[in-house]
Amino acid sequence: MKFLEEIEVKGKTVFLRVDFNVPLDENLNIRDDTRIQASLPTIKYLLEKGAKLVVASHLGRPKGQFNPKMSLKPVAARLEQLLPGTKIIMAPDVIGDEVNRLKAGLKEGQLLLLENVRFYKQETDNDSEFSKKLAEGCQVFVNDAFGSCHRAHASVVGIASYIKEKAAGYLLKKEIDYLSKITHNPEKPYVAILGGAKIEDKIPVLESLVTKADALLIGGAMAYTFLKAEGKQVGKSLVEDDKLEIARGIMKKAEENRVKFLLPLDHVLTASIESKEIAKIADSYPLPDDLIGVDIGPKTIEEYKNQIKAARTIFWNGPLGVFEVEAFSKGTMEIAKAVAVSGALSVVGGGDSIAAIQKAGVADKISHISTGGGASLEFVAYGTLPGIEALE
Repeated sequence: MKFLEEIEVKGKTVFLRVDFNVPLDENLNIRDDTRIQASLPTIKYLLEKGAKLVVASHLGRPKGQFNPKMSLKPVAARLEQLLPGTKIIMAPDVIGDEVNRLKAGLKEGQLLLLENVRFYKQETDNDSEFSKKLAEGCQVFVNDAFGSCHRAHASVVGIASYIKEKAAGYLLKKEIDYLSKITHNPEKPYVAILGGAKIEDKIPVLESLVTKADALLIGGAMAYTFLKAEGKQVGKSLVEDDKLEIARGIMKKAEENRVKFLLPLDHVLTASIESKEIAKIADSYPLPDDLIGVDIGPKTIEEYKNQIKAARTIFWNGPLGVFEVEAFSKGTMEIAKAVAVSGALSVVGGGDSIAAIQKAGVADKISHISTGGGASLEFVAYGTLPGIEALE
């Protein structure tokens, strides 16, 4: 796979796929421009090197329909602020005669932002005819949208068949570099921390980690499916009853591979999440029938901290409790701080985990914060992604 700096872009029309899927408020103002900022190094490099830049992204899930609430117009306005002196042209569409005219009229150092590629169903279908139309008039394809690389979509995968020269942007390269370190040859001991609500979303990554990690620290609501699979009574806690057999299989695989598979030793319980109040902390079973587990308890925090302290490599995805509620956030916050001071190579992926790291005020002490939750999980599970393979 080629990297951006290995190709000549001066005077060429470059199709750049980015991830500008930013959150908007009810007045369509951008609430957080992190994703735009993340691709600025690639955009600036291409403009400075004299590329004629065509930029594409999705925003939200318009399901193949034009939806003005998911237009990229607010992004165009933000880019004008972030790139003073650069001419930003907002395309009225994604493909078609008018877009082709605008592409052909681009001068070196100018930027054409296409409308939301997901306004077309053909984007998510990875339709070859649509891919071909996206590629029209472009000589180079650069992918900098790591957060979309696990999707075999037209502007991520399909377009690569119609443009000969292709490369990874700075953001994509950084993601691949860090995720490869924890996937292909991690320095041991390797500790993986997995939280969040459901096992369902994490089956492939769990299957992979029980063959690679030295210890798995499990938290969040998904821990209760594993505990129930062990025969424990977990009260009113969230359980995926249809995943109990899978949970047993994963734990058996961990045992066969001599991987420590750690589940919470004690639990912060509440009568209801809405109450935002702790009912009790329990370290024995059965858990009371009328209570829900919402965070790991103090014994678990200590045990997990000890594992983290010994680690040389750490991967974390998913909070260890309902951390948005102050009373149920202690476990996630303590683990965030432990990862930050561990001295290990640490990679954190997933929106909630990133929010937790930021809430704990330790983002600057993490080796790498991945911009794509689903993409980072799939990379750790499979060692590659459709969007990366398309560049090779």
